[in-house]
Amino acid sequence: MSMQTVGRPTRPETTSQTAPEDRAVGLLQYEPLIFELGGWSKTGVDLPDAAPGAADDLGDLVRTTPIGLPGLSEPETLRHYVRLSQKNHAIDLALYPLGSCTMKHNPRLNEKLARLPGFGDIHPLQPQSSVQGAIALMDRLAHWLKTLTGMPAVALPPKAGAHGELCGLLAIRAAHEARGDARKRVLVPTSAHGTNPATAAFAGYVVEEIAQTTDGRVDLADLESKLGPDVAAIMVTNPNTCGLFERDVIEIARLTHAAGAYFYCDGANFNAIVGKVRPGDLGVDAMHINLHKTFSTPHGGGGPGAGPVVLSAALAPFAPQPWIVSEGGDYRLIEAREGPAAQAFGRLSAFHGQMGMFVRAYAYMLSHGSDGLRQVAEDAVLNANYVKARLQDLMSPAFPDGPCMHEALFDDAWLEGTGVTTLDFAKAMIDEGFHPMTMYFPLVVHGAMLIEPTETESKAELDRFCAALRRLATDALSAKDDTEALERFKAAPVSAPLRRLDETLAARKPRLKWTPPAAPLPLAAE
Repeated sequence: MSMQTVGRPTRPETTSQTAPEDRAVGLLQYEPLIFELGGWSKTGVDLPDAAPGAADDLGDLVRTTPIGLPGLSEPETLRHYVRLSQKNHAIDLALYPLGSCTMKHNPRLNEKLARLPGFGDIHPLQPQSSVQGAIALMDRLAHWLKTLTGMPAVALPPKAGAHGELCGLLAIRAAHEARGDARKRVLVPTSAHGTNPATAAFAGYVVEEIAQTTDGRVDLADLESKLGPDVAAIMVTNPNTCGLFERDVIEIARLTHAAGAYFYCDGANFNAIVGKVRPGDLGVDAMHINLHKTFSTPHGGGGPGAGPVVLSAALAPFAPQPWIVSEGGDYRLIEAREGPAAQAFGRLSAFHGQMGMFVRAYAYMLSHGSDGLRQVAEDAVLNANYVKARLQDLMSPAFPDGPCMHEALFDDAWLEGTGVTTLDFAKAMIDEGFHPMTMYFPLVVHGAMLIEPTETESKAELDRFCAALRRLATDALSAKDDTEALERFKAAPVSAPLRRLDETLAARKPRLKWTPPAAPLPLAAE
């Protein structure tokens, strides 16, 4: 079986007279690009002929070239998009084991509430008097975010995690500048999320890396040696990207504050500690919360998302506009630099945040309650440790001593000598019906395989997932003495809609657009 590089996917060989790429495999229908479906000389609807001379009113706006879109009937259009949807893995199909992403089930109740006309049909430029319920919900959401984190203030505008990081760093910069103490460096541990150093650099800071200990946590000695009067902040992901809680987090905060710097915490993994730990009690000054991870909003593929930032009392005055205030039962957004927002660093975005995300998150909080949210964290950690326990006799945990938090991290030491790589193993998971785990991340672990099952998976589903990985692991370990077994991994996936890409060629010579045939396309009217 050949491997696809770029362009049309390669299907399994067949003895049929039909071209392989036009065949269905089981219930999976092959589907070409919509541009390849034909229909250039037709439209999907019947329209009356234009009145004589009507085009004269359009002047030079009359179309003289094809629009470049095929004209498909309703069944053709519907089948095209349904077939495309069947090629996607989704949380509604099976466990989604991506580590560091918290891909958990999103209750349909939340979706229904987000679509209520009073939330789904409003516009950010409406008079505030006409959207009092929406602003009130934002205020209540802000209250619970502050309560859950133990922080006195929250900024709702950030649209995602990295946007929240930028918000926190801009507030930190504003706080330093307000006291005439412009600082240039931000310290970032190797176990932090990759967006942390990128955001710090984007904000104009020089980024310096903090080493990691052999057990996957911040090296306090290295941190202390690099703290100084020019350090603006440290950015720590906690629980970190290795799936571990930073045991020395209070000491990290003490050292940071003693140097006159602020403690930024990446809250992308808040799902593992929500209801159990309040970051404000740990000395955190700013932390973004990915509503689309911890509080159920669906995410992936670039959105949607929301990343509110909670702030300590020292940073609260510098939060971005607008601020929500309640006066006599009426809610309004403070836009001007006045009152408590006098030191705001300015606007972070045009409007007030992601309304649909706010509704979903608040609905999730109300439906769970404080006890339920605490159980979310407990079950997430329990599930990850169950996966680690079920697999550690065959696969090598990156940090075997002690329990993990929300995700189980394995390295590729157990694959040494087999000829099977992390990529091969991940691709073979597709043939078992599972989306691959996060691969080669975090970078501090060689051949990393990062699995986050989340709390929404049942024991039965975890057992099904672990059984599949155990089968694959057993076969991988025998591959060093079995050419056929090795080829099975190198060829994987063989039963997916698309075969494996030549990722090097795809990166160097990507085909990102459809090229029309040489012959001109006809106008739909022809």
